[in-house]
Amino acid sequence: MIQRKFQHTFTLLNVDRVQLDARWNYQHVISPYYRIYYIHDGDGSLSGAGGTVTLEPGFLYIIPSFTLCNMRCDSHLDQYFVQFFEDSTDGISLFAQQRSILKVAATEMDALLFNRLLEINPGRGINRSDNPKVYEKDVYYREYQELNNLQNIAVSMETQGILWQLTARFLSQHATDGQEATPIPGKLAETLDYIALHLHAELTVNFLASRVNLHPDYFSRQFKAFTGTRPLNHIHEKRIERAQYLMATTRLSYAEISAQLGFGDISHFSKAFRKSTGMAPRDYRKQLYLVGFHHHPKNISE
Repeated sequence: MIQRKFQHTFTLLNVDRVQLDARWNYQHVISPYYRIYYIHDGDGSLSGAGGTVTLEPGFLYIIPSFTLCNMRCDSHLDQYFVQFFEDSTDGISLFAQQRSILKVAATEMDALLFNRLLEINPGRGINRSDNPKVYEKDVYYREYQELNNLQNIAVSMETQGILWQLTARFLSQHATDGQEATPIPGKLAETLDYIALHLHAELTVNFLASRVNLHPDYFSRQFKAFTGTRPLNHIHEKRIERAQYLMATTRLSYAEISAQLGFGDISHFSKAFRKSTGMAPRDYRKQLYLVGFHHHPKNISE
């Protein structure tokens, strides 16, 4: 009998049904939590590094945590949404290998799940503003966590179950291109996990290939075939992604972050960060200093 132990849990932040208009137009949003949208009516768009995704009625969308995106509505958008944090025992996100906006056709059950989530979690909307720069504040995160602490065990378990069901819709083989997925070889899957846990180390193609007893050229071809990118590009993307996480959730200096992620020096880190995100580390941190911080960036040394 095969047993699978799930290592991920979710914590509800907000859930609501909202009517949006052209004022819902926000650029360069990077949040430390997940968003799932169910579009009931109207239209809009989400855009990021992977291009633009149109928001259409009858579809579900997910924006994994720390995924850069732009949000836009030209006229009207009737939208269900839920925002939630992810926690994993090994520190690796469910979407660690696919930080991009995903879209799947919604089912009747999806609508029922959203309505049930609203029913058992009343008053969990964003009542201050729909601007992330307004509602993404540590004091509000603590406020919503207190509401979770007040839930009885039945509501807490049902909420967790619904978030699992909605998230699972994007983990199926149909969440990306509708084609049957080819299982990733065990050696590459193990390598991806190793990279995620050793971003601080010197990671070369020769070293990674030798770990799994593959020739470097063959290893590189296999890696690109199953991930869509070369090993060193993947490592670079994961380091920048982790840098975003550290900058949004800790008070580490840029030098400390650079050292933790194997960049060598701040100059190299800054250039790499700007190239990937379009923003200097200082500007990124200023924009997100209210996200999960207890102190303003001016108190964080370089």
